[in-house]
Amino acid sequence: MYGILVVVAALGGLIYLAYRGVTLLILAPGLAMLAVLASLERPLLASYTQIFMVAAGDFIVQYFPVFLLGAIFGKLMEDSGSAEVLANATIRKLGSERAILAVVLSCAAMTYGGVSLFVVAFAVFPIAAAVFRRADLPKRLIPGTIALGAFTFTMTALPGTPAIQNAIPMPYFGTSPFAAPGLGILTALIMFALGQLWLERRARATSEGYGDHPDTAPLAATALRDRAAAEGFDIAEISAEARPAELPSLMLAAMPLATVIAVNLAFTTLVIPAMNTDYLAASEYGATTIDSVRGIWSIIVALVISILVMIAVNRSRLPRLNTTLDAGAHASLLPIFNTASLVGFGSVIASLSAFALIRDSVVDIGGDNPLISVAVSVSLLAGMTGSASGGMSIALTTLGAVYLETAQAAGISPDLMHRVTAVATGGLDALPHNGAVITLLAICGLTHREAYFDIAVVAVVVPIIALIVLITLGTLLGSF
Repeated sequence: MYGILVVVAALGGLIYLAYRGVTLLILAPGLAMLAVLASLERPLLASYTQIFMVAAGDFIVQYFPVFLLGAIFGKLMEDSGSAEVLANATIRKLGSERAILAVVLSCAAMTYGGVSLFVVAFAVFPIAAAVFRRADLPKRLIPGTIALGAFTFTMTALPGTPAIQNAIPMPYFGTSPFAAPGLGILTALIMFALGQLWLERRARATSEGYGDHPDTAPLAATALRDRAAAEGFDIAEISAEARPAELPSLMLAAMPLATVIAVNLAFTTLVIPAMNTDYLAASEYGATTIDSVRGIWSIIVALVISILVMIAVNRSRLPRLNTTLDAGAHASLLPIFNTASLVGFGSVIASLSAFALIRDSVVDIGGDNPLISVAVSVSLLAGMTGSASGGMSIALTTLGAVYLETAQAAGISPDLMHRVTAVATGGLDALPHNGAVITLLAICGLTHREAYFDIAVVAVVVPIIALIVLITLGTLLGSF
């Protein structure tokens, strides 16, 4: 019992201090070492260098290209004006009378194409504010609307998304970004439909109108600057000064997004299966198999080609290309090191004897159904850490092999395990202490009291409902 209290206290401290703004680079190793000291069962320095740092380093080695290329891609989308064009086109096409749908689809198009949700929030909010004001809809619904489009179905459910939440399960289950495409699309539709119905209902249920709010958020606030920096974004770089003088056409703006999806699919289903990859069994290549690296390879190639395409078609709109590339590269560093620190924290906690009791309890939750077990563990850890990728990484690092083994024994497809794992990250991760939630509210100039309720419904409750449906259908029908 004492050991379990140590683990719970460490996780509770992580939640509380992260909410208070303490950087994870210090918080995660600090609390991990305190847990080791309190447990009285492992050497301190060995736990840090041989467990924490090894786990964090392995995560960086495996996923740094995805973080790096994704951040560069997003920065190019922003500085070329492509993100603004896509948002404006969607809203103009649907009209202000469909303001909520227009904002949701704008966010969805950009995040599905690989643009960071932080960039999307900064890019879409000014447009959303103008459209909501024209439609006389409450401003407090804007954060929930952006959250539905950027934080939910495009990040976890839609097959082929380059989001890190869709990449992390691949080496553990030997899957691709397009795992369980039919169930993924169905789950995404459930999230979109329920979230949209909720927001439209909330808009119709009030006559308060937009309210007396400024059109711009207090971006100079110290708290927002600190939070944006903690997530790897510099507010000064996300400014009107970066807007190109001539925006690209809609076709050129959409081309990089289409390229990411098309190349990703082509490499996953055609190119890589046709390659002779027997050399991967050699020790110098890690004695691995193509199933372990196929998904990562596909995303890397898709992002590289899309970045080159974007530069080629927008070269005149990127006069400071080196600055853009540098800003994108720097934007990838803190997010990956934050997530890696959480992975290291989880590995240290998993090395304690008390964690074995917790692990066995979690694994037993689903009985003979590993889908329920992986969903519960990933959801709980994502909620505890306030990070979808962090919670998933901790769960799979410590229990991934167990889940795969039990799934195979139960005749459950690894593709279905992949999709359930990814979707499970997108619920409790959006609790109030989540960095993206705090940043979004600050961008919109609203407080948790004013706007978090709708975020909670569309980004926490609705994804959990969709997850339950996914597990039910997957159990009855299998993967498709």
